[in-house]
Amino acid sequence: MLAAMSGGVDSAVAAARIAEAGHDVTGVHLALSANPQSHRTGARGCCTIEDSRDARRAADVIGIPFYIWDMAERFQRDVVEDFVAEYAAGRTPNPCLRCNEKIKFEAVLDRALALGFDAVATGHHARLTDGVLSRSVDQGKDQSYVLGVLTRQQLSHAIFPLGDSTKAEVREEAARRGLTVADKPDSHDICFIADGDTRGFLAKRLGQEPGSIVDQEGEVVGSHHGAYAFTVGQRKGLHIDRPTADGRPRYVLSIEPVSNTVTVGPREALQVTEITCVRPVWNGPEATGELSVQLRAHGEVYGCRFETRDGEVVITLDQPATGVAAGQAAVLYSGDTVIGSATIATAA
Repeated sequence: MLAAMSGGVDSAVAAARIAEAGHDVTGVHLALSANPQSHRTGARGCCTIEDSRDARRAADVIGIPFYIWDMAERFQRDVVEDFVAEYAAGRTPNPCLRCNEKIKFEAVLDRALALGFDAVATGHHARLTDGVLSRSVDQGKDQSYVLGVLTRQQLSHAIFPLGDSTKAEVREEAARRGLTVADKPDSHDICFIADGDTRGFLAKRLGQEPGSIVDQEGEVVGSHHGAYAFTVGQRKGLHIDRPTADGRPRYVLSIEPVSNTVTVGPREALQVTEITCVRPVWNGPEATGELSVQLRAHGEVYGCRFETRDGEVVITLDQPATGVAAGQAAVLYSGDTVIGSATIATAA
C-alpha cells in the first residue's frame, strides 16, 4: 500500500496507522514545485523542502520505505495552469479539489497501481466504507467536499484512516508515536502561492487589463486592473470610487471576462435558489431521504432537491444562498454520505 505523505501530521498518522495494522506500506512525498522554497511561511503551503524532510523523518520513525515522486510538471499543467485559466474565464476554481482529482487520485493512483500497489492512503479527514464516501466525525475538519470529485473507481483504491478521529486525537496520537510533526501547523490557503497574494500571482501571469466596475444599472462606479482579481460575493478590496446613497456595502455580483467588467450591488442581490451544474460525477449511493448540498469548502450546507437535464444537474435550494461562484464544486449529500458532485456553471 502507498501512503501519500505531505510532511504534515495527518498524513504521518495515517501512514503509521496502516503500517501498524499490518499492511506493507511505502511512503511517498510528492514534489509539486520545480523550485521549492526551503521553508514554509507560517502555515502556508505543503510543497517546501522542509515538508519533504518532515515526511522523510516521519517515515523513518514509522519504519517504512520512503521515496519522493516528482510531480511538478503534472501539477503545473493540471492545477496551476488550470487555476489561472479558470480565473481568466471569470470563474473561481478550487485548486485543492483539482489537486485531489488530477494529482493525488489520478496521476499518483495510476502510477501506484502500475507499480503493484493496491491502494493509496492519505491523511484526509473523511470516512470511506465499502467505497462510499462520508463526512468525518470531526465536522470542523471534514474534507469530504474536496474529495467529492473522485470517481467510484478511484475511491475503490483509496483509504482514509483518519475519518473516525478528531484533529485533536490525531495530534495526541502523533505525539505518542514520537512524530515530530505532532504540533506542526495545518497547511492553509493555496500551496503554490506562498505569500498568499492571489491577485498579485494572477497579475504576473495574466497582465494588467484595466476595466470598469459597474452597478446593476450599468453606471460606472470604479475601475480595476483585471476582472480576474475578483470573485462573486467579494466585498473587500473593490476600490470603488463612489459610495452608495444609503451607505451600504457593495458586493461582486458577476464577472464578465469578455468585456472585462465587474458588476457590484447589494448583498441581497447575491441570493440564488437555483444552480445549474455541469460535469457531474456520481460516486455514491442513490439519493434518498433528506438531501443537502455544499457549495464551497468549509461553506454552509443547504437543504435541496435536484434533477438531471441533458447531462446537467439543476439544484433547487430550500433557502437562498449567497456568494455562489461559477467554477466551484457543488457536492451533494444524503445525510453525511456523498452521492456526487458537479461544477457550478450558473446560479439564479
